[in-house]
Amino acid sequence: MPLSPSLIGTRYPEFRTSAERGRLRFFAEATGQHDPVYTDTGAAKAAGYRDLPVPPTFLFCLEMDNPDRGKFLRDLGIDVRTILHGGQEFAYHSPVCAGDELTFATEVSDVYSKKGGALEFIVRTTRVTRDGAPVATLTSTTVVRDPKAAR
Repeated sequence: MPLSPSLIGTRYPEFRTSAERGRLRFFAEATGQHDPVYTDTGAAKAAGYRDLPVPPTFLFCLEMDNPDRGKFLRDLGIDVRTILHGGQEFAYHSPVCAGDELTFATEVSDVYSKKGGALEFIVRTTRVTRDGAPVATLTSTTVVRDPKAAR
C-alpha cells in the first residue's frame, strides 16, 4: 500500500518524560563516553552544567519512553517486520540535564518512495521542549520495505 503524501503534517500525541541520572550514567558507559561530566555530578557542575548532561543521542532513548510509540505504524497498517531504521539526526538548541522534564511532540515531515515503490520512507520530526522552550529537534527516517515488490 503506497504511503500518501497527505500524511505529511500528521501529528501524534505529545508525551512527557525526564532524564534520570542512573540511565544517563548507564548510557554514557555503554556508549564509551569517558568524560566524567557524563557520570560524575561534581565534574558536571564544575564544567558548568546544572547536573549530568544528556550524552549525544540519548534523547532517542527518551523518545522510546512514549507510552504508545508504535502508534504511527499501527495507524498506517504497517507490518513491523517490513521496516528498517533509515537514519537519525539530532539538532541541539540548549543543554539537557538529569532531572529535566521534557515534552516530545512528533509529526510526519516527509513521505517518499524509491525503487518504484519497493522502498517507502517516512520522515518524522520530533520537537523536544523544556518548559515550552526548544532544547532539541530529532529527525528519524523509517524505511518500509514492500516484500511483494519486484526485485
